[in-house]
Amino acid sequence: MNPIEIGLAFLEGLALIVSPCILPVLPLVLAASVEGGRRRPYGIIIGFVFAFSLFAITARKIVALLGIDLDVIKEASLMLLALFGVVLLSERLSEKFSALTQGAANFGNRLASSGGEGLLSGVMIGALIGLVWTPCAGPILAAVLVQVIRQQTDLAGNLIIVSFALGAGVPMLAIALSGRKIMSKLGFFTRHAEGARKAFGVLILLSVAYIASGVDARTFFASVGKPPAAQRETGLRNGLDRPYPAPEFAGIDAWLNSPPLAMKSLKGKVVLVDFWTYSCINCIRTLPYLTDWDRKYRGQGLVIVGVHAPEFEFEKKLDNVKAAIAQHGIRYPVALDNHLATWTNFNNVYWPAHYLINRDGQVVYTHFGEGEYDVTENNIRYLLGLKSKADGMQAKEPDFAPDQTPETYLGYARADGFGGKDQVARDGRGSYRFPAFLPEDAWALSGGWRVEAEKIVALEKDAALRLNFKAGKVFLVLGSASGKPVRVSLTLNGEPVGANAGKDAPNGVATIERNTLYELIDQKTPKNSLLEIRTETPGVEAYAFTFG
Repeated sequence: MNPIEIGLAFLEGLALIVSPCILPVLPLVLAASVEGGRRRPYGIIIGFVFAFSLFAITARKIVALLGIDLDVIKEASLMLLALFGVVLLSERLSEKFSALTQGAANFGNRLASSGGEGLLSGVMIGALIGLVWTPCAGPILAAVLVQVIRQQTDLAGNLIIVSFALGAGVPMLAIALSGRKIMSKLGFFTRHAEGARKAFGVLILLSVAYIASGVDARTFFASVGKPPAAQRETGLRNGLDRPYPAPEFAGIDAWLNSPPLAMKSLKGKVVLVDFWTYSCINCIRTLPYLTDWDRKYRGQGLVIVGVHAPEFEFEKKLDNVKAAIAQHGIRYPVALDNHLATWTNFNNVYWPAHYLINRDGQVVYTHFGEGEYDVTENNIRYLLGLKSKADGMQAKEPDFAPDQTPETYLGYARADGFGGKDQVARDGRGSYRFPAFLPEDAWALSGGWRVEAEKIVALEKDAALRLNFKAGKVFLVLGSASGKPVRVSLTLNGEPVGANAGKDAPNGVATIERNTLYELIDQKTPKNSLLEIRTETPGVEAYAFTFG
């Protein structure tokens, strides 16, 4: 939860007061307040805030349900917001913008005298004011929505919404309560409106720069005045402001490499809980660091617990997890959290996710996703009381393209990017044809397939899957419906894959012996290509593409 973004949302809401269409709207608020009873101004602001908040919450839910690319929303909204900032800086552009929104404001003015005189009528009028003011507030609201949608939890998103609504509502409430008295003060407002408008224009452009940079201000300000990392190896880095008691392991189906463990029995140890699942490429790339830490620090008091939280049904099978543990050389305890009970206890939402717990049983550091291995190891050493500098593994950052194809699910429960023209037959046999054109980041089918909730299954030989992607590496979670080995052949841009074959598809042929993640393509450098996967026998299962 970023307090800087919450503060920006408040200031962006406040900026609505000096937006170019404020003057036509002010009479609406004043008229609606003066003509009603004493409770009507409060109702107007409640309705006004409610309209904005409902719109923002709905937008967040729609984006989550549809899986819309947040980068597209972010870029478009920041362009709108930057344009609006330029409008505020220019008197001529502000006048033109005000003229464009005049119609909406005039429509709202006719609502001022409608309804009753009490709180409820004020709520209705305030909601309508919020609606008709949206054309004016749109660019600022768009940027706020980006901040809302980007939040990792509903709590953080709702705080952004509340902050923005308060920023917009507080001065509106002051105007509504002042009623006719405010009219005598409008001369001062008019004399200084240009300066205020330009100041908020600068503020909005600075907000655009901050959001676009992706800088976490908390991390930036926390680092000011601190020595370089090499000089502060013995301090806890990026630790939690408010450590909390480590949640207990719960609902574990099986323990591997260890008898059952309980968090209370681990007090006195430094514990690293790693939420992972074995077909997740991001998780797989963290495992060498985890196994290295286990080797170096187990004897000094570190206990790593890998909580295996499955994403797909086949990941719940004990033998599959055992095979993955053997493949990656994992010797630390692994708990099978097949019902996600421990996942829920930790309020976790990521693969991978690391929770570092001190000897008193308090979670003092968290990290989600890949990276920051040096920080995590530094914190392990700090909690173990080791003073010397760590001799850690050299971290290799994955080579990501800025506009790399996102993770792509194939089962209909979470499918995205399907570019075929045929109607998808859910849970039944379907016959498909490749479209003449396949857009970037889209996939399509040819031949007989059964599309299920979390996977697609080839029903015949020569059934094919085509993907238009941009990335260096292509990974695909594959399995065999019969449990017997099946094979698929690959082409890239209509040609043999050659030197671009991934490690699990030598000579462009992949043999699927078990349900797991397969590296199919390795182009060495990210670029746009068309991949075709063709089955040599029926029974090939495909779940999700990931990229690197």
